[in-house]
Amino acid sequence: MSENRIVPEHSDYLGEALHLLKLNGTFYCQSELSAPWGIEMPPFDDCLMMHILTEGHCWLNVEGKAPIHVQQGSLILLPHGRGHTISSDPEQSATPLFDIPVHHVSERYDIMKFGGEGETCKATCCVARFNHAAGQELIRHLPPVMLVNSWREAEGSWLQSTLRYMAHEAQQLSPGGETVMSHLADILIIQVIRSWLNSAPQADTGWLAGLRDKQIGRALAAIHRDPAADWSIERLAKMVGMSRSGFSARFTELLGEPAIRYLTRWRMQMARMELESSSAAMISIAEKLGYQSEAAFSRAFKRVFGVAPGRVRKEGSLL
Repeated sequence: MSENRIVPEHSDYLGEALHLLKLNGTFYCQSELSAPWGIEMPPFDDCLMMHILTEGHCWLNVEGKAPIHVQQGSLILLPHGRGHTISSDPEQSATPLFDIPVHHVSERYDIMKFGGEGETCKATCCVARFNHAAGQELIRHLPPVMLVNSWREAEGSWLQSTLRYMAHEAQQLSPGGETVMSHLADILIIQVIRSWLNSAPQADTGWLAGLRDKQIGRALAAIHRDPAADWSIERLAKMVGMSRSGFSARFTELLGEPAIRYLTRWRMQMARMELESSSAAMISIAEKLGYQSEAAFSRAFKRVFGVAPGRVRKEGSLL
């Protein structure tokens, strides 16, 4: 790698990280629910869950939190895939999700009709995961529940129009509908995250604060763009115009860990996703992330995750 690598400087390193967010393996269920009804959603580890209400209302119950009343035109995002219940009434008993009959339209799309004969609630429910290390890192900093009410929020117009379009696609089941819904889900999730970033005090700490910092954000962007480069504290500090000691202290203060440990963890997150989703040779993955030998790569992977990369390749997941 060249010692004269130039990393363009700009002000929106957080926006650059958001640009990397891509959803993978999205599953949808279009639900028509009639009161009384209650659904117990199991946890989906390493995934996020989203409920989009296009008609009626419901109650969301997450352990440790007060019931949340969710109205028509609203979107609920559970970034950590926590188990929860949705129901027509906060005291309503819930049926486990997988005990409810559904109509399988395709491998990634179901239709559910469930409940009694009372008031109707219509919702589109999605389960997905981010397939880039940026998404996994971002999720670590998001709250357990994120709610956007389109009737109260200033950005309600974009949400209402997107929800209407998504509902239309779900009902029509036209050719290419799954692809359209997948892209709409991407947009909705990113917009919800952007809204949270603009208002939440938590967004001013940790990784998110680091991306907003002019100098540390530039160093993070360099690592994200080229994780295989021969980065060192000296190179990163020089690139952003700081002293070695000043850079180290500032990076650790904002991120909560030293820069080289962050670099290793970022590389291993990317390696994990590659191992789970591709058949690329181990040495190929190692070299792609800056390791000259499979042994060095394996040692680094085991330090971060506690298991050898070969086990992830064999079992398909760390979970």
